[in-house]
Amino acid sequence: MPNRPNARFPRIIAQFCRQRAAAAFPPREVERLEEYLVDCFRSGKRPPMASTGWAWTEIATRCGIEPEHLRAKRDCVAPLLLALKRELERAPYREAPKPISSSQPTTGAGRPRKNVTASGTGKRTGERAGRGEVRDSIIDPKTEHNPTESTSGISNKVLRKRTGPKPKLRVHSPPALWDVWDEPDAFHEALDLHMRRHGEGSYALWASIIQPGESFHQTTLYAWRRGTKAPRSAESLNMLTRIEARYRLPLGYFKAKLPHPSRSTSGLSMPGISTSERRRLAWHLPDDFDDRPETEQEEILQWVREKIISGSTEYRRFQAAAVKNRYGVRFSCGSSAHRRWETAHAVDLDEDDPHAGLDPDLTGGGVNAPPALDEEMARLIQFKTSTLTTIGYQRNGVWGEETAAQKVEHLGLLFGALAAKPTGPVQGFGMRLTDMSFAHLVFPAVWDWYIQWRERRRGFYTNWEIDMLQVAAALTREKTGWLRQTPELANRLKPIKGLVSFQEIDRARADWGEACTQLHQHAHIRSKELDRVARVHRDPFEPILPVLEADSPLAEYRKIVDEIIRLMPDEKRYPISAAESVRSILMLRLGLHTGLRQKNLRQLLVCPRGQVHLTERQLADRKCGELRWNDRDGAWELFIPASAFKNATSSFFGKNPFRLPLPDLSGLYGFIDAYLGRHRGRLLRNARDPGTFFVKTVKATSADPSYNQTTFYEAWRLTIQRFGIYNPYTGRGAIKGLLPHGPHNVRDVLATHVLKQTGSYEQASYAIQDTPDVVAKHYGRFLPTDKASLAAQVLNKVWQAA
Repeated sequence: MPNRPNARFPRIIAQFCRQRAAAAFPPREVERLEEYLVDCFRSGKRPPMASTGWAWTEIATRCGIEPEHLRAKRDCVAPLLLALKRELERAPYREAPKPISSSQPTTGAGRPRKNVTASGTGKRTGERAGRGEVRDSIIDPKTEHNPTESTSGISNKVLRKRTGPKPKLRVHSPPALWDVWDEPDAFHEALDLHMRRHGEGSYALWASIIQPGESFHQTTLYAWRRGTKAPRSAESLNMLTRIEARYRLPLGYFKAKLPHPSRSTSGLSMPGISTSERRRLAWHLPDDFDDRPETEQEEILQWVREKIISGSTEYRRFQAAAVKNRYGVRFSCGSSAHRRWETAHAVDLDEDDPHAGLDPDLTGGGVNAPPALDEEMARLIQFKTSTLTTIGYQRNGVWGEETAAQKVEHLGLLFGALAAKPTGPVQGFGMRLTDMSFAHLVFPAVWDWYIQWRERRRGFYTNWEIDMLQVAAALTREKTGWLRQTPELANRLKPIKGLVSFQEIDRARADWGEACTQLHQHAHIRSKELDRVARVHRDPFEPILPVLEADSPLAEYRKIVDEIIRLMPDEKRYPISAAESVRSILMLRLGLHTGLRQKNLRQLLVCPRGQVHLTERQLADRKCGELRWNDRDGAWELFIPASAFKNATSSFFGKNPFRLPLPDLSGLYGFIDAYLGRHRGRLLRNARDPGTFFVKTVKATSADPSYNQTTFYEAWRLTIQRFGIYNPYTGRGAIKGLLPHGPHNVRDVLATHVLKQTGSYEQASYAIQDTPDVVAKHYGRFLPTDKASLAAQVLNKVWQAA
């Protein structure tokens, strides 16, 4: 008999597209294919078919995919189309109840009566009567209306009741023995109190709330009452709801007293979802998830995935699809594989410039560079990073360590796109990797193909393409360009069919300086052309827009700290979880008090009370700051040398160190003392102390307690996911409409708050250690439109005081 179509099938489509289709198609095509198949399922329309199978041309047209490309990859898509066809062919039905034979005796509940022996002493087939249960009477169904007659000669007997004390009568809501009590704070104390109020023990309560077929054991209630265990599973939380109803308590009364109120619910049924994803989703699902209809479950899962796990911005969706296919070229002189992985997973984080056009393709590369190309990259990095240039060379500016690593990855993407197969998911150019050389970068056709390829991949131009063209112009600049000063690279030039011809190579070898001049001019012209049409793909303000649009952005963001405190677990029962909560509170508090960039906050050292702090010279050598106790002022203060900041040469610092005393507001000093006295040591366990204020939780899978750029970003983002984003299905979370984000957005909150309160770009720049020009450029759109009202508020204070 056919079954009802699976309501979870859209999830299967999405998972198939993410795991298998993404390896064969570009991100945009994967997204359109998924939308088309989900639409077919929901509308009940089967994908078109031809006499020889699927109508690939028509399907490709509806999905916006090249028919030849889809037909070449049909083996990848055909299994999903076949599964969709089977699902749509299923018809809904309702199974009819099985009829009961009229000749078979039944009980009062409509179930067939159990057979007994003719002597009336037989037992029930396959089961025994429960404790205190009265066995059925032996009555012939033909004479049951007249028990004095019996056509079969069997005497009418009634089996005796089981011996022992008569069981107590179970009532739905027992009366309370007293109505006034002192409200306890602990869960086990509250449970014990109300059980005594109603005169029930653990067994009596268990027998009253348990239902047939459930595996909940009576000893669990005993452990709850003693405080040795606490409910966590969906079944246990359901039992709490029954106890609240039995004792006429408000819904959620016991759950609010749990020692770990923010802990994820275990035991939820989520078929078709991997274990790792199930762990991430469980934090954000309601306790009664299993009891809700399938359609509502799918709605909840989709909301959690879009709003909390990944974020629902267009850039996030493009990024998730783009990182499936690695194509960049790896260079040995670049950053390590671990560093590349960090960059790929922290694309939303830019601790230097939140408005830069970051690229989701930074996935560490897919192939290693050939030796010759790798040597050329090493020469370029040595030229741009060495303290002194080689004799005979000139340069304009020096790359720092992180800038050099970034340029290596950006150029690796360029070479990787040229080497990728045209028929693959990346749809590259198909050039042989061993033929590549930096000398090919002097030909304008190579750069034109690359920026147009990026436009096809993303759908529009961004500042990324402009930045790459500026790199091309810098490499070929007169007197200081590295390519211009390295004409011997032309010896490795080989033609590229469709891009670089033999004649162009001969002309470049004959006059290398002229070839560099032509590219330099071409790059400037293209940059101006793209600047007119470039769009912003990633709006850095989008995740925190509900905060920035509030009248007091700082007060709105502070709600996240209050939510962490409200859901903080019991330190005695869950010391590690409590330590992680305090660490999250201090991360947000120090970020909101100081406005530091992620790097400065992450590398902040700590000097406990009574110890000698580091000197300014020592901190300048390490390029980091220190949280220290100032005995003279009796306050905690931050001391950071100017050289530790990204904008060290800014007029804000004037070559002076940054010193900021922290105010003892809302218990800040209490949290700092508790963190340094108890919680930080618990997070470290027996690992080596890195000396930084913030440390990771040391585990078997994470023995290094030091934060790096990615792990610090993930810690901040996880805090926002669990406590910042309001979840309408669980009631947890502080701010509606908030999306996951990193620590850099705190600077946006502070600058916007000061700007809204004062209308001064200069005062807003003080909050984030920057200049008024930067604040006006990035945050001017949040300045109140009625600027006259700001001036009126200042003037009215005089009259109000009078």
